[in-house]
Amino acid sequence: MTTMTVTAPASTTSPVPSYCRRVGAAALLVALADFLFYGQPVGITVFIFATVLAATVVAMHPAALSDGRVWLKPAALFAALLPLVENVSPLSLLVAVTALAVFALSLAGRLRSEPARIARQLSLFLVAAPFRFARDFFRWRKAARELGQRRLQLTAIVVWIMPLTLGVVFLALFGAANPIIEHWLSLIDLYALFEKIEFARLIFWLTMLAGVWAFLRPRLPRFAFRVRRVLPATPVARPAKAEDNLFGKAAILRALIVFNGLFAVQSALDATYLWGGVALPDGMTYAAYAHRGAYPLVATALLAAGFVLAALRSGSETSRDPLIRGLVYLWVAQNIALVISSMLRLDLYIDVYALTYLRIAAFIWMGLVAAGLALIVARIALQKSGEWLLSANLLTLSATLYACCFVNFAATIANFNVDHSLEMTGSGTPLDTPYLHSLGAVAMPALDRYYTHKIGMPTTYLADQVMIDDYLAEQKKWRAWSFRDWRLVRVLDNRGPLVLPPSAQPSAPGH
Repeated sequence: MTTMTVTAPASTTSPVPSYCRRVGAAALLVALADFLFYGQPVGITVFIFATVLAATVVAMHPAALSDGRVWLKPAALFAALLPLVENVSPLSLLVAVTALAVFALSLAGRLRSEPARIARQLSLFLVAAPFRFARDFFRWRKAARELGQRRLQLTAIVVWIMPLTLGVVFLALFGAANPIIEHWLSLIDLYALFEKIEFARLIFWLTMLAGVWAFLRPRLPRFAFRVRRVLPATPVARPAKAEDNLFGKAAILRALIVFNGLFAVQSALDATYLWGGVALPDGMTYAAYAHRGAYPLVATALLAAGFVLAALRSGSETSRDPLIRGLVYLWVAQNIALVISSMLRLDLYIDVYALTYLRIAAFIWMGLVAAGLALIVARIALQKSGEWLLSANLLTLSATLYACCFVNFAATIANFNVDHSLEMTGSGTPLDTPYLHSLGAVAMPALDRYYTHKIGMPTTYLADQVMIDDYLAEQKKWRAWSFRDWRLVRVLDNRGPLVLPPSAQPSAPGH
């Protein structure tokens, strides 16, 4: 009897199952997403939705609030969501989704501590995220059994069958007895309701539901744990093979001597022709020389990095040899010099052929390659593991991408191309105004300077004014607000009235 008195209240006063709470929260989030995004411009609404989603994730894990350092996680998440306030772009969305995934996994107690392992977890999480809701939906009985609430869920469903059934019967009888109720019921047009449901909207709802569910119930796919159990715990000894001689200590030593010599020749040629001013062969320009070498040299540096990692594995015999370590340091230093040379080559090419998105991306990529090579040297000198090197590179990449979220690359391209154009400086390439127009209204401040210099007065073409008017009309919708657009709107609002260039002025009557 004592046992029954203890367990009975637990079954009758049990809280609503967490599975049901998550379904209700997901439905509310989908409704909010429909209000903020469907058929609407994208702007500050993405930050608002991400913040509400994060708060909902916290509500799903109330036990995480007992941690004394719990506020560090929301503070870090807020910093990761700030790029959405600056501007909504694929990069800022990537940073936000990654941060939300890390936040959800950490509150659920499923996040590792090393950046390399966190990256693997995030990859598995994002791969499984679109299918998480479907899997949970079709296995809801098993989830209910795991929570010990199956009977409560079935009871919650059954207790509504009789009231709703009799309620419909009574409503039909009242409709037959009362003409007013009958009139109200006649106003309900089920066919019209079905016609208002859009197929595209249903797809949007299902997509948002699958997306938010993955954060409300963060789990990693089970096959990841199965693979981990299958892998052997300790390395298995293997007999020596011919490859041990092919890639052994003697072979690596000779390879490093040959590679250092080849790289020294390449560096000397760059110093002679590209930076020393020696005349190139007939028919070759400095721009062509610079452009042809930029990307192959980066590929060479990546190949060299792979060779160094394979040759100087942590704890191997080659990694302990002082002569090999010195040759590796020299070779990596030459690779870093070649990457810097590639960046200078690209800079020379841009001076002639202007700036584009791809060339900015190439600059960033080359900088990351140089940083990766420097981290390889640090790994060898500090005798760190390969996982340390991967974590350091991931942190460098993450910091770079986060910083790029706050850079207005379109405005940078427009300003650079205008300031270095043939019309503004007397050298370089003519300004490609159609390309600047493709950048949108963000290029208009730079184009204003170009028109003023070219025509001698502030001028706005009709096509430019139409683009500006469309942009300002879009920014009047609060959902489209972002800090970057707000700054641009202030600049565009302070422009003078429309002034046609002399060539576009209408001719006087009688001419």
